[in-house]
Amino acid sequence: MSRAVEVVVSGVVQGVSFRWYAEQEGRRLGLAGWVRNEPDGTVRGHAEGDPDAVDAWVAWCRKGSPAASVERVEVQEAAVEGSTGFVTR
Repeated sequence: MSRAVEVVVSGVVQGVSFRWYAEQEGRRLGLAGWVRNEPDGTVRGHAEGDPDAVDAWVAWCRKGSPAASVERVEVQEAAVEGSTGFVTR
């Protein structure tokens, strides 16, 4: 059974390699999905796959990349899109 979530990460998360690290972590966990910068300075992401791996990815998002300063992570359950691979948009 797969689970999917969408996250919106706020703080200093653009220009600090957050998306690159989030993509690598998603791939390491065997998830499918994507991450992208939003015009308001947040990063939005979608991850789907094994529920425990999704939880682990969300936990990673709460810490972020080494140079990031995560202030808030909003998590919402999402529909499984049937994505393959994990990409930066």
